[in-house]
Amino acid sequence: MVKIFIDEKPFEVEEGITVFTAAEQAGIEIPHLCYHPAFAPEGTCRMCLVEIEGVPKLELSCATVVRDGMKVSTNNERVVEARKGVLEFLLADHPMDCPICDQAGDCKLQDYYEKYGMFESRYSENKEKREKKRKIGQTLIHDQERCVLCRRCVRFTREITKTHELGVFERGVHAEISILEDGPVNNKYSGNLAEICPVGAITDLDFRFQTRSWFLKSGDSICPLCSRGCSITIDSHKGFSHFKVPKRVYRIQSRRNENINGFWICDIGRYGYGYINENRLEQILLKNEQNEAMDWEKALKILSEKMKKVHPMDRSSGAVLILNPWLTNEELFLIKKFLIENQEFENVYLIDIPDGEGDDFLITTERSPNKRGLQELGLKAKSLSSDKLPEKIKLVLAFTPPNIDSAGSASVKAVFDKAETKILFASNKNDLSDVSDMVFPTAVIAEKSGSLINIDGVLQNFSPALEALGDSRPEWQILVEMAKEIDINHKYYDQFSSPETILQEIRKEISDFGKKSD
Repeated sequence: MVKIFIDEKPFEVEEGITVFTAAEQAGIEIPHLCYHPAFAPEGTCRMCLVEIEGVPKLELSCATVVRDGMKVSTNNERVVEARKGVLEFLLADHPMDCPICDQAGDCKLQDYYEKYGMFESRYSENKEKREKKRKIGQTLIHDQERCVLCRRCVRFTREITKTHELGVFERGVHAEISILEDGPVNNKYSGNLAEICPVGAITDLDFRFQTRSWFLKSGDSICPLCSRGCSITIDSHKGFSHFKVPKRVYRIQSRRNENINGFWICDIGRYGYGYINENRLEQILLKNEQNEAMDWEKALKILSEKMKKVHPMDRSSGAVLILNPWLTNEELFLIKKFLIENQEFENVYLIDIPDGEGDDFLITTERSPNKRGLQELGLKAKSLSSDKLPEKIKLVLAFTPPNIDSAGSASVKAVFDKAETKILFASNKNDLSDVSDMVFPTAVIAEKSGSLINIDGVLQNFSPALEALGDSRPEWQILVEMAKEIDINHKYYDQFSSPETILQEIRKEISDFGKKSD
């Protein structure tokens, strides 16, 4: 550890870190455009200049290593004037696109001008004209006039994906970021380029001209589209009082997690959020002549009566339980305790998402978020597609994943076709919701609390990033209410008021559950 002074305040910091990192740890903001913690410092933007006692020139905080006794000024008159000068050069050729730029509200150049600039331009020359709307990838648009040559995008394709689609071409005032001839950005992580661009040079077609960032509410969650479990931020729009907006979730962005995904997410997780918005089930449905909707209290009473009518001997031989690995650890535990152990469901099947193509970075072949949790809980579920079904099926309780494919839906429907009573717990409409006797709407992972265990055995807790849609509820809550309604060990299930209390119970039974996260 070394002792340094930042703006006359003493701090003890780790030896070998940069002045920028030391200031960041101390809660002192130093403006920057090119610096990103995932890359080695380059110092191209010159915005992070600071004054160091005993050094005649201003120094780059992103590239200067701390030393014992160093005295740093990050915001004195000399430093502020230097930043104004840098901003003036950056804005000399920058177009005045703020009213129509997607980065407005998130733009660092905009923020720094408000803080350090607020000056009138002294340039009478015409601004440099460059290509305004060039498609550089399947989801990316590049505006060369807005680019400040921070080179974050170039370094990303060089150091992270190692695909080298982008480079700096020409020199001096004519220098520009561009793609190689006939070589668009076509890697599985391309959406990160729009996210790390500090200005509005690279924009995302999925988000472009959809809404403004200041209308969005951000919430933290975990990506469920493969077993990596990347940390993400979900940006949603609740709509206005006088009209609805066409989408609920508008954007998925990465959230820094050094143990899981670093700073990045893949394009599958970034753009695959349609299941949160589309074809959602919002109310309980009872199949009868009116296909009427009903409240939870009445629906759970009807369900409990249907379950009570099935004799225990029939539940063990002629009742079927279908699970999926999108369920949280807490929900799987309740299913194990309540339905398998107490209600004696012995015909337990797993409906899974087919494997996809993985890579050696973040994407796994498993397209489900909690297969590892299911294994660690000791839940033994047979494959629905390969195991022989019981000859007579009295009752089916099916928990299906949001993005069930046609083959999976057909497999569950084959069970339904043989069953007397068919109960579906699902978040999205599918072929099964039309043939079920009762449909209970469930919350997706973005709308509930709980925990998942990723492919590496790391347990991650998460909280709701969105409110549950309509009357939908998380499965853990439905299971607790079902257990209370059937009155099996009522006192035991009364203690489960939240996923946290369920997780505590899991760890009483399995002491090393999720141990890699501790």
